Amino acid sequence: RQITQVYGFYAECVKKYGEPTVWREITDLFDFLPVSALIDDAIFCVHGGLSPSLLTLDQLALLDRFHEVPAEGGLADLVWSDPDPIRLGFNPSSRGAGYTFGSDVVARFLHANELLHVLRAHQLCMEGYQVLFENSLSTVWSAPNYCYRCGNMACVLEVDVTLDFFFNVFGPAPASERDTLNLKLQPEEPQYFL
Repeated sequence: RQITQVYGFYAECVKKYGEPTVWREITDLFDFLPVSALIDDAIFCVHGGLSPSLLTLDQLALLDRFHEVPAEGGLADLVWSDPDPIRLGFNPSSRGAGYTFGSDVVARFLHANELLHVLRAHQLCMEGYQVLFENSLSTVWSAPNYCYRCGNMACVLEVDVTLDFFFNVFGPAPASERDTLNLKLQPEEPQYFL
């Protein structure tokens, strides 16, 4: 719940609805959302990344998912870990949660689980997406101009029936459209970084 307060979701709900009930209900709902998914038993989809304590999909299935993501452990790693294009293995993350992991970790995970690809989000990509480790891992970022200040592109990924990827890249709405929409929905932009 703390991260939703740091990045403005709590403030946005209180500002729009006058009190935190909507925020509380939505964050309670988050505790029941799946932490990962498989596409056609070939593509492992997850918010963050991989964990040194969860090497197989069978181990992942045993997680107690239905509570707030803890500060550490396998569930936290799936939510907060990031790939490292330079270093191998698992290494402590500078974010303070999860790990960074190298191409060797991805290769072992894919081999052990008979998968083809890891698909993730969680990490800002200036071009909207990034493909690493000889096309075995992709990061897709879906928020253009993140926090109204990063100037990044965004992407929605399509996976077709043959498991080919199509990265649909887009930018923010033109300023005139954003301004019109903001006037209708919200008198000012959220102040994520005060």
